[in-house]
Amino acid sequence: MTARQATHAGSWYTDDREQLDYELQQWLDNVPEQVTEVIPVGDSCPVPVKGIRAIIGPHAGFSYSGANAAYGYKCIDTQNIKRVFLLGPSHHAYLKTCALSQCTEYSTPLGNIRVDQELVQELQDKGEWRLMSTRVDQDEHSLEMHLPYIYKVFESRIEQISLVPIMVGSLAFETEQKYGKLLAPYLADPENLFIISSDFCHWGSRFGYT
Repeated sequence: MTARQATHAGSWYTDDREQLDYELQQWLDNVPEQVTEVIPVGDSCPVPVKGIRAIIGPHAGFSYSGANAAYGYKCIDTQNIKRVFLLGPSHHAYLKTCALSQCTEYSTPLGNIRVDQELVQELQDKGEWRLMSTRVDQDEHSLEMHLPYIYKVFESRIEQISLVPIMVGSLAFETEQKYGKLLAPYLADPENLFIISSDFCHWGSRFGYT
């Protein structure tokens, strides 16, 4: 059994279990019971959102992104979810494809989340995937920054869910379409939830965006 360690705990977010649990709960509690919808513009929607299929959330340090990420996680209706697909961009390893984890579980200061090894193998059998080394897996923050929230919102039934981590490389349009078609049946399954990890934006002169 190989556990991916929480390598960014203690720097990007606290590694103290009680403090982390408190912070996540506070951010979730601060999300209003009704959130504003984008379409139709201005309409309100109660949370959690019944039948939600996916959310997009940031992967910056929690001091920057924790309160924002809570809005997405508060929308999750956890009742019927059995599997969480977590997709995040690669910041350190150059890929022209997507990569799957070889770890059996992902660690967080709150506890561990089981990786769905059977489904990882099923995906491998269906398409062209790279496999992350443990080092590449642990260097990447875009996946790890979502793990504490995933654990927190599924805490009451964490033993009943599994994780499918996917590292996304720099994909050509045709490659994006290929992976989209491959993952579409899983997105259509109401027992699956997709979490998309995003930078949202890089602000500052060194990114050419001010």
